Amino acid sequence: MASHEKRSRGRPRKDEGAAGQGSVQSLDRAIALLKLVSQGSGLSLTEVSGAAGLAPSTAYRMLTTLQQHGMVEFDEINQLWFVGVETFRMGTTFLRRRKLVERGRTVIQTLMQETGETANLAVADEQAVVFVSQVETHEAIRAFFRPGTRSPYHASGIGKAILAYCDDARVERLIAACGLQSFTAKTLASPAALVADLAAIRQRGFAIDDEERNEGMRCVAAPVFNEFGEPIGGVSVSGPSVRVTAARVDTYGPRVRAAGQEITQAMGGRWPDPNASPPNASPLNASP
Repeated sequence: MASHEKRSRGRPRKDEGAAGQGSVQSLDRAIALLKLVSQGSGLSLTEVSGAAGLAPSTAYRMLTTLQQHGMVEFDEINQLWFVGVETFRMGTTFLRRRKLVERGRTVIQTLMQETGETANLAVADEQAVVFVSQVETHEAIRAFFRPGTRSPYHASGIGKAILAYCDDARVERLIAACGLQSFTAKTLASPAALVADLAAIRQRGFAIDDEERNEGMRCVAAPVFNEFGEPIGGVSVSGPSVRVTAARVDTYGPRVRAAGQEITQAMGGRWPDPNASPPNASPLNASP
């Protein structure tokens, strides 16, 4: 009997039709339910369904849908529902983005004034970099990345600057998951070419997107690191290749790298020791 009473706190007495119903389609109700769970320190199914005004079987289907995505977790012993690790991960991503924008805004404003080109901030996401802030040049022809724009790691200045300081396993997983799509004739679409470029980036401390994503556009970028010396985002200047010439790339590179170091320091991060050994040589070096 005691066992039955425990189970009824976390699951409905009769999960009517839960199997085969599929995921709950009402996003509004799912978000409301997630907010409800986040406000408690472990809620039973009865408490969740009562507060949400839903039948226990409906609330249970919604909770298990969220559970499948890691948004909530279920404690089998106490029969209670908690916020899941995926919700935490998303929240920390937002905090990281917000912190980067706040600390980096003045830096990219100065960077735009000094170079005359558009300056950008982006954060690392699972399979792409996401642009979160930009200060546009006053020139008529300019680079433009609307906040929220995503760009592949291998075809982005900031993306390559981040990858250069990731371990080999992370780079390999990314290539396996996303591939190396070719956008222009200059895109680094082979693992060997990308790995060689990442080594060069580590050596000079900044990355160059030489018309690899968009023809006629160049970008110079540097990473931003957290307190563990892990790359979490980056800063860049970008503009048309007729203005961002090879000579200007050489001039902009050290300045952009200094901007990355400045933002890293402002965020309490740690720029890797330039004398430290680089990541182990990747077996991708042998790939065609």
